[in-house]
Amino acid sequence: MATNKRAAALEKLRAQKPEELAEELLKLRKEQFALRLQRATGQAPKPDQFGKVRKSIARLKTIAREAQLKSAGVKK
Repeated sequence: MATNKRAAALEKLRAQKPEELAEELLKLRKEQFALRLQRATGQAPKPDQFGKVRKSIARLKTIAREAQLKSAGVKK
């Protein structure tokens, strides 16, 4: 069931325009910065949040790169 949710989320991301992906990436970067700031000031956020945000950023960058290659006509 979790894989179906993840697959649906990935398809939703792949359907977005490059501008929307960039906006989402900026949002995630801000969230990552906020988590680092919380950790530095001693507000101990949930430790798993760091990894989740980092992986979400990587996932988003991968999808953006796939779209870039697809528009350039490069095959895998």
